[in-house]
Amino acid sequence: MGFKMGIVGLPNVGKSTLFNALTKTASAQAANFPFCTIEPNVGDVAVPDARLDKLAAIAGSAQIIPTRMTFVDIAGLVKGASKGEGLGNQFLANIREVDAIAHVLRCFEDKDVTHVEDRVDPVADADTIETELMLADLESIEKRRANLVRKLKGNDKEAQQQDRLLAEAQAMLDEGKPARLVEVDADDAKAWSTLQLLTTKPVLYVCNVGESESVEGNDHSNRVAEMAAAQGNSHVIISAQIEEEISQLEPDEATMFLDEMGLAEAGLDRLIRAGYELLQLETYFTVGPKEARAWTITAGTAAPQAAGVIHGDFEKGFIRAETIAYDDYIDGNGETGAKDAGKMRAEGKSYIVQDGDVMHFLFNT
Repeated sequence: MGFKMGIVGLPNVGKSTLFNALTKTASAQAANFPFCTIEPNVGDVAVPDARLDKLAAIAGSAQIIPTRMTFVDIAGLVKGASKGEGLGNQFLANIREVDAIAHVLRCFEDKDVTHVEDRVDPVADADTIETELMLADLESIEKRRANLVRKLKGNDKEAQQQDRLLAEAQAMLDEGKPARLVEVDADDAKAWSTLQLLTTKPVLYVCNVGESESVEGNDHSNRVAEMAAAQGNSHVIISAQIEEEISQLEPDEATMFLDEMGLAEAGLDRLIRAGYELLQLETYFTVGPKEARAWTITAGTAAPQAAGVIHGDFEKGFIRAETIAYDDYIDGNGETGAKDAGKMRAEGKSYIVQDGDVMHFLFNT
């Protein structure tokens, strides 16, 4: 299981440049005019994980297969999108299909790159998009609740639950707050997710700064950091320009370039890690002579469901999971050493898989 993150923002903030860098393709045209991205560009990228390389080296794995993450570059949005301005309707439809939103904000000064509203104010930009999403949700809620009237008169329990949840979302939006702030009970979680409201999507702010500001950021990114903290959201500082340059280099050259820039890692790594934290995702591994492979699960996933990520039959016929913690696998220099040290555990159906677990599943066919 990977996840799909939509790259959104106002026109000319660096969305397509960042997308091109992350996916190492030129499929998203980066041009200095609004709406250069008309159809959403989709890119599948490998999730870098140094642990996987170490496991493969110890096991002598012939193949290394990382887990993957999907980025969707979505057309630029302008004020009035909720009413169909610009490419608003298309933007809103595309954003419903992603798991999380990477909201790219322009935090760089450049007179040669126009801003759709002739100013550089990332906080105001964030507010513009959030407002449009909230307005779109309100319109959607009103239509849905109107369509539920007949079922409500018939005392339809499912309709009653849906209407109650829509009403709670509407009340939050009427206060000028996104629907993600609604506290949802476990019993309502599934029904809540089916509403697919735009403002329930988790948000990660991506501060696109100039090359010289890629390490410490600047006043603009500092303001975004304060806004994100106040909202309970996260932010990362990235120079899309640097990421685009790195994407064209060989691995060794990229490492040297990062060292020269004073960066410990590429922006892609920071973005993925922040995305994982945002969606509460974790990784477990399967390791052997044929391949070392990473698998993505949601934090709190039990062993049978984790096995099901590999194949449904693994979950249906689950017996147990032979499990070694990552550090124990490394310390034991492999499965045999870890097993000899008493570090291999036989875990049952109630075991909650931990990030970094090395697992082998036994199941009935």
